[in-house]
Amino acid sequence: MEIQRLKILAVDDDMINLKLLKSMLKKSPRVRDVVEAKNGADAIAVLKTQDDIDIVLLDIIMPVMGGIEMLRVVRADETLQELPIIVLTTDETKKAEALECGANGFLMKPIRERDVISQIDKLIF
Repeated sequence: MEIQRLKILAVDDDMINLKLLKSMLKKSPRVRDVVEAKNGADAIAVLKTQDDIDIVLLDIIMPVMGGIEMLRVVRADETLQELPIIVLTTDETKKAEALECGANGFLMKPIRERDVISQIDKLIF
């Protein structure tokens, strides 16, 4: 059976975090492509134009539109309600709010490769 290869949207305003996340994800045979966005508004624009995103990795604290706000917008859109979203943050106090707003998973930064891959596996496979 062929492995489903995922297209992942990584959303973070920190370019170093984004590059790190991308290089971690690219090591996995399950990841086909990683699309980057630097805030929630950019991420929503990506989701509107690319309907083949399988999962979103979302930072919470970002300028323009933060992660919580983006979660609310995405979950209010019928076409995106089922999209798995894993929240990545340094702020553990945001966990309950993120999950209430529709996040499917939560990881504390700094992200470890095995943690992010195992969260993705839980949600997709």
